Amino acid sequence: MVVGESGLGKSTLINSLFLTDLYPERIIPGAAEKIERTVQIEASTVEIEERGVKLRLTVVDTPGYGDAINCRDCFKTIISYIDEQFERYLHDESGLNRRHIIDNRVHCCFYFISPFGHGLKPLDVAFMKAIHNKVNIVPVIAKADTLTLKERERLKKRILDEIEEHNIKIYHLPDAESDEDEDFKEQTRLLKASIPFSVVGSNQLIEAKGKKVRGRLYPWGVVEVENPEHNDFLKLRTMLITHMQDLQEVTQDLHYENFRSERLKRGGRKVENEDMNKDQILLEKEAELRRMQEMIARMQAQMQMQMQGGDSDSGTLGHHKMLLDKKKSIPDKCCSIKFLNTLGSVTVGIEVPVSEDFSFVLFFFL
Repeated sequence: MVVGESGLGKSTLINSLFLTDLYPERIIPGAAEKIERTVQIEASTVEIEERGVKLRLTVVDTPGYGDAINCRDCFKTIISYIDEQFERYLHDESGLNRRHIIDNRVHCCFYFISPFGHGLKPLDVAFMKAIHNKVNIVPVIAKADTLTLKERERLKKRILDEIEEHNIKIYHLPDAESDEDEDFKEQTRLLKASIPFSVVGSNQLIEAKGKKVRGRLYPWGVVEVENPEHNDFLKLRTMLITHMQDLQEVTQDLHYENFRSERLKRGGRKVENEDMNKDQILLEKEAELRRMQEMIARMQAQMQMQMQGGDSDSGTLGHHKMLLDKKKSIPDKCCSIKFLNTLGSVTVGIEVPVSEDFSFVLFFFL
């Protein structure tokens, strides 16, 4: 999954990673359309190959993130998508046929950070704190060619300090095993030191030093996408390929297990909105009870009028469950017994006196 504000080069980087054009017909909306724009989810399946290793990946883009004036709820669509994939996997895992489960869970999130600020924005902090317990976050500094080398290192340090200050959990590469070769240990050390990755994306072939390279041409020279001295594009690509298995294991053993345990605590019930107003639910229940009591009062008045007229037919009660109870006098008001649960059901028993000799009780389950 790739997340970040519009204009940071998310689509360009994805096309550069997979050497394809995933969005040939994408229309960039104008400023007026972005005012009330909502976040969309676009999933595409691509293949990546590095040194004979082929991976088939699903890339999830999130156009519209951070575009609207009010970005308070802009990442709820993304969180819902992540939870839906967990929900689908849990459903398939609980079924009879568990041999061929399609795993569409989000194993990694490239979060794009603007190079034009002085670190993380409030939106960056809020979003990463909202999803760091659901997915592996890999911070990426976009458009690194707009920064000098010193500015780049200073921004990386500032971002890491703010991530630690706000207790944001990002993905940490595992340490190399002691029996690994020295080249792999050195590669792992360089990858760890490069986080957050500062990247440049481009699909244009430019001639530089007598050879064709993918890069960006400026009046002062060429920025090569696959040159490790210019940016961390190759390191990001290497991390994605060599640590894909670890990303999947962390998702399975940590994030998915957290989701699964929360579902089991709720007894398997799916909560559509965690921020549901409990007071509003109680008010609706109370209003429903008042309507029922008014209905019973009207029924009581009609039955008393029939009894006074000599009509003892109680056929109008045929649709209700009645319990007869001997009474010596007629109470002035019907009495009700309520059993309330905060988010559960409501059971109501209403006693309706008919005459001096008997009355009936109606039970309602809401």
